Amino acid sequence: MADPRVMSFQAEVEKVLQHLKGEFAKLQTGRANASLVEHIEVEAYGVRQQIKAVAGITVQDARTILIQPWDRSVLASVEKALRQTDLGASPVNDGVAIRLTLPPMTEERRTHLKKVVSTLAEESRISIRKHRQDAHDKIKQEKDEDVKETLQKDLQKSVDEANAKIAELSKKKEEEVMKI
Repeated sequence: MADPRVMSFQAEVEKVLQHLKGEFAKLQTGRANASLVEHIEVEAYGVRQQIKAVAGITVQDARTILIQPWDRSVLASVEKALRQTDLGASPVNDGVAIRLTLPPMTEERRTHLKKVVSTLAEESRISIRKHRQDAHDKIKQEKDEDVKETLQKDLQKSVDEANAKIAELSKKKEEEVMKI
């Protein structure tokens, strides 16, 4: 049976990995993807909400995203929110929906995004080290030396697996960013 201290660490690792995947999904790779805009907050009905809560988001082709609010009264708010977000594309409002045409990726932009991917991956590794330290401190309190050593080995194995997963995710995203 797994130790609750190691299981708690593994749950934190899963949160870190999910966060990293979410951040990677937000990066523009030159291909239209609903995740580029769905998280953007818009002022609608007196509260801040994500665009996905007030509009339908569809991908029309490789570089065009169509955002169609369910209520036309929030169309201007959605357009304003998109203009304030640095997506590198200008929203076009046709009175019913908003079209966002993504520009082709330049070599400079691809290189910049590759650095962003590396930074996000490093932040995730730092977060995992912090959680490992927390779990390690809890394991140190164990009285039985054999149990303590086994738990530390289990913890290190989990850390290694997590770091390998981060490396795999970042390598895949870097390839996606650099692909023309």
